[in-house]
Amino acid sequence: MMSLISYQSLLSEIKQTIQQARLTAMLAVNAEMILLYWQTGKIIAQRQDQEGWSAKVIPRLAQDLKSEFSDLKGYSERNLGRMLAFYKEYPDKSILPQAVAKLPWSHNILLMEKIKDRKTRFWYMQKCIDNGWSRDILATQIKHQLHLREGKAVSNFAQTLPPLVSDLAQQTLKDPYIFDFVSLDEPYRERDVENQLVAYVSKFLLELGKGFAFVGQQYHLKVANNDYYIDLLFYHIRLKCYVVIELKNTAFQPEFTGKLNYYLSAVDSLVKMPEDNPTIGLLLCKEKNNIDVEFALRNINSPIGVSEYLLTKQLPDNLKSSLPTIEEIETQLLDNL
Repeated sequence: MMSLISYQSLLSEIKQTIQQARLTAMLAVNAEMILLYWQTGKIIAQRQDQEGWSAKVIPRLAQDLKSEFSDLKGYSERNLGRMLAFYKEYPDKSILPQAVAKLPWSHNILLMEKIKDRKTRFWYMQKCIDNGWSRDILATQIKHQLHLREGKAVSNFAQTLPPLVSDLAQQTLKDPYIFDFVSLDEPYRERDVENQLVAYVSKFLLELGKGFAFVGQQYHLKVANNDYYIDLLFYHIRLKCYVVIELKNTAFQPEFTGKLNYYLSAVDSLVKMPEDNPTIGLLLCKEKNNIDVEFALRNINSPIGVSEYLLTKQLPDNLKSSLPTIEEIETQLLDNL
């Protein structure tokens, strides 16, 4: 008989498959539109070069196109300017990244305007395709600089997991985690953070990344007539393992890994199914010293990763600077009219 956790894992996997199929179908139709916009930008750029037209011709083009094709959307003055910029960014069609045609126009514009480094931009393009991100999710990941955080947790995975599982597990974790949807005033307790993460579980899952399925909060384990409670328990579909998350509202202390190691042993013995991979632990602290963490994990045989987490009021300057300005918010509102 299928367990509740197995069913939840099955349902989550099917839902993700359906969502990905819908996105794939939409992108197939969208690819022709992307090419059309590129060609429009090319025509404008070539005529500007040949005949010395100024940018003032774009408003007239937008008005005339709207008069001729009253049902045609996407040819506003602003969007024509973006088509021109899009062509200038990728002038050679033969080297136009394949990922560009697989992404909606709004995604491409966001990437072009927000990320100037092409290698980084292509990294986000591939992430969009792999994860089926909406524009809002992409904007959040750019704002939070995911490319600098993914795979950066300090862990002992290389020593405790098979190579293929180890690599995937490492890329699954981030450092730091950014919980900007959690707003708490000092002093706060670990349970306060935990409760808000569960209250906003959809946003929490987004920050954790693809593949996590929520199992429970304060998950009860009974060992030798003693009661223990795990802060947060998840199951990772791709890794095929349970993930124990422990929250600490202080800096990392070496003794934290000992307690987490105990929980991993308990979950492996009491919860894990024979076909599951070894349970992974993720310790989230307000701050850490990487050397301390490496020493603490060196002789532990269970797979554990350690990361920092940031709340709204703790965002560093480099992340605060990437928050949208009033002008950017107004621009997006205008684009949606």
